[in-house]
Amino acid sequence: MKNERVPSVPLITCDPYFSVWSPSDTLFGADTCSWTGAKKAMEGIMKVDDVSYRFMGTAKGEKEMEQTGLHITPTGSYYTFRGGNVNLRLIFLTPLLLTDPELISRPCSYIAYDISSEDGKIHTVELEVSMEEGHCYDGPAQREMTGGVHCMERFTAAWMGQKKQAPLSHSGDDITIDWGYLYLAAPKDGAALSYEKRDGSYYVTAKVSAGAVKEETSGYLVAAYDDIISIMYFDEACKGYWTKGGRNILDAIGDSICQKEALFKACRTFDKELAEWTERVGGTEYAHICSLAYRQTVAAHKLIEDREGNLLFLSKECLSNGCIGTVDISYPSMPLYLLYNPELVKGMLRPVFRFSKMPVWQYDFAPHDVGRYPYVTGQVYGVKQEYGLGEQHNGKVYPMYYIYPEGSDIYRLEEQMPVEECGNMLIMSAALSKIEGNTDFVKGEMALLEKWTDYLLEYGEDPGNQLCTDDFAGHLAHNTNLAVKAIMGIWSYGLLLLTDGQKEKAAVYQKKAGELAEKWEIKADAGDHTMLAFGSRESWSLKYNLIWDILFESGLFSEELFEKELDWYLKKQNRYGVPLSSRETYTKSDWILWVASFARSKEKMRQLIAPLKNYLEETPSRVPFSDWYDSCSAMEMSFQNRTVQGGLFMPLLKEKFLTKEKSV
Repeated sequence: MKNERVPSVPLITCDPYFSVWSPSDTLFGADTCSWTGAKKAMEGIMKVDDVSYRFMGTAKGEKEMEQTGLHITPTGSYYTFRGGNVNLRLIFLTPLLLTDPELISRPCSYIAYDISSEDGKIHTVELEVSMEEGHCYDGPAQREMTGGVHCMERFTAAWMGQKKQAPLSHSGDDITIDWGYLYLAAPKDGAALSYEKRDGSYYVTAKVSAGAVKEETSGYLVAAYDDIISIMYFDEACKGYWTKGGRNILDAIGDSICQKEALFKACRTFDKELAEWTERVGGTEYAHICSLAYRQTVAAHKLIEDREGNLLFLSKECLSNGCIGTVDISYPSMPLYLLYNPELVKGMLRPVFRFSKMPVWQYDFAPHDVGRYPYVTGQVYGVKQEYGLGEQHNGKVYPMYYIYPEGSDIYRLEEQMPVEECGNMLIMSAALSKIEGNTDFVKGEMALLEKWTDYLLEYGEDPGNQLCTDDFAGHLAHNTNLAVKAIMGIWSYGLLLLTDGQKEKAAVYQKKAGELAEKWEIKADAGDHTMLAFGSRESWSLKYNLIWDILFESGLFSEELFEKELDWYLKKQNRYGVPLSSRETYTKSDWILWVASFARSKEKMRQLIAPLKNYLEETPSRVPFSDWYDSCSAMEMSFQNRTVQGGLFMPLLKEKFLTKEKSV
């Protein structure tokens, strides 16, 4: 096994608060940390014939093992080490199989190990894995802790947490959980578990006495986190979906113990199938990219259900602004979830539809978000200063905007994304309908969708000075890519009507979309490329929103347009990717994969994909897979651990939508 190089290695990936990474080429080269970069220390020591070797963490005093390999799959990170003539294979696996809601919501992750003699001789081996108290709180200041050990029928679990518990006590972006309890468990007689204090900090520790090792010896641990309350969903304090039927964290750990063999087998099968699919479609580089992205995008969500039993799949807008359920985050994330479980896309849309019909949201366009993680209490983006939290607001909780009465006028219109979010909601609804072959999910939302379509008809042809999802680039008037989104949004509503059997009404909207598309090709044309903004011939941008013309087979835009755009992007490509636009050299990885999906040939697609592999191998930014980075320097601009990397699966979604003859 070779050592794969990635910016940061996913170790534990359950949700935005139980997320542990290794930002180093070796597992012992840096402290393990949250996706935020905050230290969340895990330590690993293997004692061979009374000599201690360190394989995880930065604790001093022991020799370092030699890391001989690292391989990353969609569900696991596989390390190999050598020390004292003994080999150690360590597997961090979170079984995020998207077809199983209980499983992807379960806050449990495996740490499995295989130990064998390298020289054929017998060696006495002990293995020790510890997790430090910092997992249980936000910030460096230590807290008063409590803990202990539970001895269950099938397993033993050490646990710890703060003595003072205040669930949902804060909200924000790059902060970690400040409540709940950490668990480290092992099958009965598989390890000695303890809650102990050493060097001034508390740890939960598992000590495995492997004994005299010659042939391979295997075992595993389960790391788990009970957040007690997960999300404030308007007027409901919701637990994780995994608690259905009154289940508690010990039940969840017990299930993980009982199902370990079956889940590892299922993950191996899934990993193999996804690797084969991605490699066939986009080559080995693409397979590697998707393997790193998979756990990240799933675990940047939290899965709950409302009191009616409806799934709610809520994203956190990580290292951006911390918003929850952001529409223009769900839009790029959607491809992965349409592929494997459309019910999760419904779980993205439900909170937005609900908030859009509340009195405080008095606008004819769709909202940007439904709150700030972990609070779904109404949009926070663009709130007027007098209604907000002030400048230093990380950690503070926004007011319950959803109960504000009609006419409250709490939002700054200039900071909204009207065309962007209307288009996103319409396209997402239509894509879901196309996958399922019906409009059952949106039947009760058609009036709202029509209102948003009418907004696009009025303002989408040549958008004013608005923000789009790439809001880091600032406001832009006459945004041609935003106009494409409006056109595809209008077509999407027509598609919904057509699927619903309303053929005459559908024809009206789809005809209008066709007319706007014809005008767009003329107005946006700059010879060998299309413009960033109407009237600016020297400008250009990635027209990623065009992909829906291919997926919906709407035929609104000419085939020549797609070929021309692809040739231009390849001409402008840098070592780490094609820039997002002519304004800057930075790019967005998700949008690169969307435009790569324009390609009819595998060769052109792979030419656009390959630079992302360069980025992963060479970026100096040791953070979870960033979607916004500089295409020349490979430096992260911002954004890490974001759900939008679900958009990297767009080439697979294209294949699913189209027949084999028409797909890459």
